[in-house]
Amino acid sequence: MPGLTTAQREQFDRDGYLVVEGVLDPREDLQPVLDEYNRVLSGIASSLLDEGAIASTYDHLPFTERLTAICQESGRNFPSHFDISLPQRGVTYDSPMHHGPAVFNLLTNPKLLATIESIIGPEIYSNPVQHIRMKLPERAVAKGSYNGLVTAVDWHQDNGVILPEADEATILTVWLPLTDSTVENGCLRVIPGSQRAGLADHCPSDRGVRIPPASIDLDKATPLPIRAGGFLMMHQRTVHSSLENVTDDEVRISLDLRYQPVGQPTGRPTFPGFVARSASRPESVLRDGETWDELWLAARQRLAQDEDPAYNRWRSDAPACA
Repeated sequence: MPGLTTAQREQFDRDGYLVVEGVLDPREDLQPVLDEYNRVLSGIASSLLDEGAIASTYDHLPFTERLTAICQESGRNFPSHFDISLPQRGVTYDSPMHHGPAVFNLLTNPKLLATIESIIGPEIYSNPVQHIRMKLPERAVAKGSYNGLVTAVDWHQDNGVILPEADEATILTVWLPLTDSTVENGCLRVIPGSQRAGLADHCPSDRGVRIPPASIDLDKATPLPIRAGGFLMMHQRTVHSSLENVTDDEVRISLDLRYQPVGQPTGRPTFPGFVARSASRPESVLRDGETWDELWLAARQRLAQDEDPAYNRWRSDAPACA
């Protein structure tokens, strides 16, 4: 299965990112994930209907329209119910998360892994710092609290949201849209070449952590619209953010994935990753989505009964945050 060309690899090394188009088939590779999410939404809708929060389950609508209608009528959002990961703090025994077979099949898709192999080699580990982002139109965003899984994300580096133990690891971000990502519905934007400057200071805020806006050269900001079937690969220190969804009726859905060479620290050791591909030890590859789900269930149980671990290295009283 072909990987990247020499020219594509050179562009990635130079700019810190690369968009590859048409690797995945939207119908065969992506639609099963959307179908799986629609089944998750059916469970949410049934509960809301029972409590009188909505008047219909809207099961006659396509998934994105249905999600928008349910969120708008209920005044709530449900990002954690679809998310691949757990929250960094406050994990409970029933914290919602989703690790279904369709998601697992996409994370381990051979066409996806063949492209990733061109960057990090044949020993590929699925890093557990991964998310589903369903960026809603403003009318469907719940008021009063920020959540980067459904709204825009500030300028940051992915290296900045993990522990220092992984600063020297090679962690490749794969940002994969399940629906077309456009400037209007909130695609990503990057600062080309910013990975060469090293890890920037990040500041805690009510929107997570971010690089101070004054440090960003917005003249270099490059939006990256991507059609479903393609994806963006980024260096862990490439500075990036997302635009607002200014449409009235579109939901931008994307997977925010990480991969790295087997054996390197992940930067979030309490969360479970897995070997996705290995030329030297093929028997170590996880091929069972149920086992992946069980790993996360065990992690949730463990984190719910222990103290919250610390994942954030940044302090609000640092000079850069003054």
